[in-house]
Amino acid sequence: MHKTAIILGGTGLTGEILVKKLSNDDRYDKIKLFSRKSIGYSNPKIEEHLVDMFQLENSSNVFTGDEVFCCIGTTAAKTPDKEVYRTIDYGIPVTAARLCKQQLIKTLIVISALGADAKSRVFYNRTKGEMEDAILKLEISKTHILQPSLISGKRNEKRTGEYFFKQLMKVIHPLLFGRLKKYRSIRPETIVSAMIWLSNNEFSKKIVVSDEIKELSKNI
Repeated sequence: MHKTAIILGGTGLTGEILVKKLSNDDRYDKIKLFSRKSIGYSNPKIEEHLVDMFQLENSSNVFTGDEVFCCIGTTAAKTPDKEVYRTIDYGIPVTAARLCKQQLIKTLIVISALGADAKSRVFYNRTKGEMEDAILKLEISKTHILQPSLISGKRNEKRTGEYFFKQLMKVIHPLLFGRLKKYRSIRPETIVSAMIWLSNNEFSKKIVVSDEIKELSKNI
């Protein structure tokens, strides 16, 4: 099996781990990275495409492969302009999904967020929910949308609000069990393992919540 994977968001916390994992996976012989800046990681399998992510549709001629992994996402603190925020968190993943449909790519794995709901009054959750709905309407045969809880791990960028929430999670983490288990923080490596497993195995659920992501990751 020799597959080509496309990764969007390869410079982020989870995306960078995914790039390195697939680079060492014998099932993949090419990894196409679409981003605005170089990942700074060299591997013979990697083919970088430095593009304007807001105009991803202009890269349709090279957007070819077997699987697409979308790790795109921002925060309100990093992107306070709601229009720009929506262009990133909604526009880029949906454009990628449309390109999958256009290029007959049958596997699409997208990272969303726990609490995503198109009817939510919270802008962040609503945007994620609308993104999910738009992607699912395209009916790409093997689509999985992951809804992780707070992603732990050290980022290259400073996110003050997220830092304090992570400290709080360390305290309440043991109290989250049963139905609340899905709200426990999750490691980026765990998300990556689940993404790779989903792309190479059959799984019936389109929406995969955080505690399910953890269970699937154990299969790797």
